Amino acid sequence: MTGPLRGVTVLDFTRVLAGPLATQILAELGADVIKIERPRRGDETRTFEPRLPGGESAYFFTVNRGKRSVTLDLSSPRGQDIARELADRADVVVENFMPGTMDKYGLGYEALAERNPRLVYVSSTGFGRSGPYSDRKGYDTVFQALSGIMSLTGHPDTPPAKVGVPISDMTSGLWITIAILTGLLGRGADGRGSHVDLAMMDVQTSLLALAAARIFALDEDPSRTGTEHPGRVPSAAFQCADGGWLHISCSDQHWAPLCRVLDLPELAADPDLAANAGRLAQRGRVMAALAAAIGRRTRHPLADELRAVDVPAGEVNSAREALADPHTTARGMVGSFDHPVEGEFGALRTPLRVDGRDYPEPGVPPLLGADTEDVLTGLLGLDRADVARLREEGTV
Repeated sequence: MTGPLRGVTVLDFTRVLAGPLATQILAELGADVIKIERPRRGDETRTFEPRLPGGESAYFFTVNRGKRSVTLDLSSPRGQDIARELADRADVVVENFMPGTMDKYGLGYEALAERNPRLVYVSSTGFGRSGPYSDRKGYDTVFQALSGIMSLTGHPDTPPAKVGVPISDMTSGLWITIAILTGLLGRGADGRGSHVDLAMMDVQTSLLALAAARIFALDEDPSRTGTEHPGRVPSAAFQCADGGWLHISCSDQHWAPLCRVLDLPELAADPDLAANAGRLAQRGRVMAALAAAIGRRTRHPLADELRAVDVPAGEVNSAREALADPHTTARGMVGSFDHPVEGEFGALRTPLRVDGRDYPEPGVPPLLGADTEDVLTGLLGLDRADVARLREEGTV
């Protein structure tokens, strides 16, 4: 492995999305990530749609690149012994079972840290290890709902909506990564690791920062505003004459140039609209005038004209358009890997450049259990006959 995390060993007990995303980031930055999966079944996302011609899951491919897969039955005493021995050699353990599950297996933080005091151990759960909801189960949209994010998403005259990507899982994955890197850095002083209790619900609540500020400042519960910004006018998506949508976000210094491009001299000349506070007070009038003017223009030429005078504007791209965007292409965000079953498959690269170097190439997602023998013989010193016996008895 190459990259800034070379030499870091991560024992990954996570499944589905948030945890695997975090450990994929670590893997593609050079860490040796050993993904522990159930024998024969593996991570449940291996069965998620869409499935590729060879039977592999595109979902699994998205968040499990660059890892090594080891199958291990954690419910068996021998499987638990092997997991403990692997943890003895790891820098990081990450798990996202229900609270108490790893303790039941003898794989909780206290048990493992007694053997390996340098261990950084992250427990990622839906609601955390304490509080009245700690024993609840949940998925991404449940956290969006409970955290208030769903109440803020959508248009005023439509029902609440989920965010278009699994934001609860993906932001939690980023915080798991932050927690791991913080733990690795923090153990430098005395050599001891740490145990991080990370709740997806807490992560989503932290995203309410600006909404919470309105509550604290104005005692006002924010509501859905569609593409409009509650505190800035204009900042919204407008439909153009060709049916496409264009998002414009305007601060005070952009107001006069925007009016010139849209040929709205009466708005530019109105002193009450020169500052954002005045435009907020007359939101309806301003938005109606802008919508009418923009509705007579075609999207791409108007966007180019606005950007030429430094008015922030962006076409509302489809996901396919975004991946093909010339800037995305020039930045090298879209890569690919060569899978042993499915062949070449596209992948989004990690959005980091370290010391000016290009992004790392996307790693290859492992086949289920493909690295079991190599890991157990290489790290634990078992011989191939030992591994064969473990496989016969269903431990791996």
